[in-house]
Amino acid sequence: MFGLKLAGDAPRTLPLFPLRTVLYPGGALPIKIFEQRYIDMVKRSLQHDEAFGVCLLTHGEEVAPAGTTQSFAMIGTLARIVRWDMPQLGILHVATEGGARFRVDRHRVEKDDLAVADVTLLPPEPTLAISDEYLPLANLLELIAGRIGPGNFPAEHAYDDGSWVGYRLAEVLPLPLSIKQTMLEVNDAGVRLKVLREFLVQQKLI
Repeated sequence: MFGLKLAGDAPRTLPLFPLRTVLYPGGALPIKIFEQRYIDMVKRSLQHDEAFGVCLLTHGEEVAPAGTTQSFAMIGTLARIVRWDMPQLGILHVATEGGARFRVDRHRVEKDDLAVADVTLLPPEPTLAISDEYLPLANLLELIAGRIGPGNFPAEHAYDDGSWVGYRLAEVLPLPLSIKQTMLEVNDAGVRLKVLREFLVQQKLI
């Protein structure tokens, strides 16, 4: 059984799902699952109402033969299943929501090829109200949210919250995965917004 304690407690074992994407706190991530190791992982998560970890896959393939080496980022995000469906036998569709960030302290690969890790949860970054300087970012995000539709965007909005706006923009903008990972690891909403603003200005989007 996998479990977690709050930040500051001893690290606990967490199953990992390395993916070619970055999940942010409060984000929505749909996942199509057909590998047995991850189907079993999801079943355990549902049975015990526990999260698993999503980390950016930096080397290797998402769907890899047994024994294949994978490398992933050491900072990831908890994913909790909010909905699931099995449209056909052997294929699971799960909708997940991003929770707290975590740091991988140690990891190993189990006999079923599932990566598991001892992790430490990271505290939420300090809150930051959106200033006039970054209002164009919040306005652009609201426009993007309307275009991509509620099914691909968190249901609860917080356009006055600098962390929320920064995380959501990092999700939807066409940034290199390495930059998306950096946006996750930064523990300062102001720094994240500044970097994103410079990108948007360069792209002439604001």
